[in-house]
Amino acid sequence: MSKTVLITGASRGIGAKTATQFAYAGYRVAINYYTHREAAQTLQKELENTGADCAVFCADVSDRIQVDAMVRQVTARFGQIDVLVNNAGIAQQKLFTDITGDEWRRMFAVNMDGMFYTAQAVLPQMIRRRSGKIINLSSIWGISGASCEVHYSASKAAVIGFTKALAKELGPSKITVNCVAPGAVSTEMNAQLDQAAVDALCEETPLGMIGSPADIAGLILFLASEQGDFITGQVISPNGGIVI
Repeated sequence: MSKTVLITGASRGIGAKTATQFAYAGYRVAINYYTHREAAQTLQKELENTGADCAVFCADVSDRIQVDAMVRQVTARFGQIDVLVNNAGIAQQKLFTDITGDEWRRMFAVNMDGMFYTAQAVLPQMIRRRSGKIINLSSIWGISGASCEVHYSASKAAVIGFTKALAKELGPSKITVNCVAPGAVSTEMNAQLDQAAVDALCEETPLGMIGSPADIAGLILFLASEQGDFITGQVISPNGGIVI
């Protein structure tokens, strides 16, 4: 029987490419979105045209009620959830002294609370089956920190601690929990960078380039596969060597 993956924030960027790679690998794909409904539906149609079994589910991951409802809907549609990819996230560049309390709370609500709510919602069925994979998306800035992105960096650092602790707790239930912390990737989230900033990032990176969503999606798929069965509690950072 095919396995089911739930990918949060899957309408664009890394999430969309991850949905595509899982679909090509034979998974049934639950595509979560919140604001980009049209993009999510377009992705669904594209995948269905290849023969994939997929569906879209709207939920703000920072809202526990919406998350719980989404997980019930996904389970009703596909039977169970075998893999959870916690990809939904937001970013903002701003001087620390200018960050408002609302901006700080919203950053953590989406980037951290969303993982907490979604993992809690899917875990009862995974624990019952003694099987499951959870992959959390952090960032290179959660490892090294980024100027003018203190709230983003702090939220992504929290994802790393969350991953390591949860992996220890769920190991006896044969559930793996890992973290992918990408470097600079060509996505809509980084679209505000001008060419000079992109060139500077490339120059700082030993491989001399920024990553693509496919680079990250391939790693996520590997961690979800049987080849990743003995990997848990790890933070893997595909970043072109900019942080080693």
